[in-house]
Amino acid sequence: MNVYSNKRGQVTVFIIIALVIVILGVLIYLLWPRIFSTAGLDVKNPEGFLQECVEKDLKESITTLSLQGGEFNPTNYYLYDDAKLNYLCYTNEYYKLCKVQEPFLQNSMEDKLTNNISFKVNECWDSLIQSYEKKAYTVSSKKGTLKTEILPEKVILRFTGYELSTTKDDIEIHKSFNIILNSNIYELLEFASNIVEWEATIGEADMWSYMMFFKHIKAEKIKQTDDTKVYIITNKNTGEKFQFASRSLAFPPGIF
Repeated sequence: MNVYSNKRGQVTVFIIIALVIVILGVLIYLLWPRIFSTAGLDVKNPEGFLQECVEKDLKESITTLSLQGGEFNPTNYYLYDDAKLNYLCYTNEYYKLCKVQEPFLQNSMEDKLTNNISFKVNECWDSLIQSYEKKAYTVSSKKGTLKTEILPEKVILRFTGYELSTTKDDIEIHKSFNIILNSNIYELLEFASNIVEWEATIGEADMWSYMMFFKHIKAEKIKQTDDTKVYIITNKNTGEKFQFASRSLAFPPGIF
């Protein structure tokens, strides 16, 4: 009985050890991203600190602009489902083609994103320096300029001219910080610009042609009572969308 009890006890111990190992493995798997992000300063990764700090606000800014036709506070807009959709092409006259309101839509969005995120970047930069100082580093820093670039499949926020020098056991100099987000807004803006060109030249855009050749795109054109057209372009794979309004070749009530 003693031998049997000993063996059973050993098996129980091994089972407990195995369970502990599995639980630890799961906890490490779940918590490692947080551990890594909070330990960024320990591995001398200020760029990772800035990415973690700025990323959420930058994503929200892109989403807000995309759902309002490229404006944070539209002034010439059509109200659709409680969203203020900026007119990217507009005329208030009948029988007239619309005029393009934002000839360089991508550049305009890049500038708006940069201006909107600058306050948050300043907060994060100051927080980064304070985090180093709390760890007894001597810090020297210089702020530069920000620039947002909307590129295929990504958006990059570039910290141009920013420098960070930290001294403790040795001196570390960090430059050229970039915040990179995965995003398909570049493609959606291309489609939006093409639609606006159609609206300005012939007064109408063929949405079926987009969906026929680009299976991952859902392109909607919803006509309103005043001949405004609401355009909604959605990437079916990611759920990202860009929506805006246009009014072109409008007709007086009762004509059609």
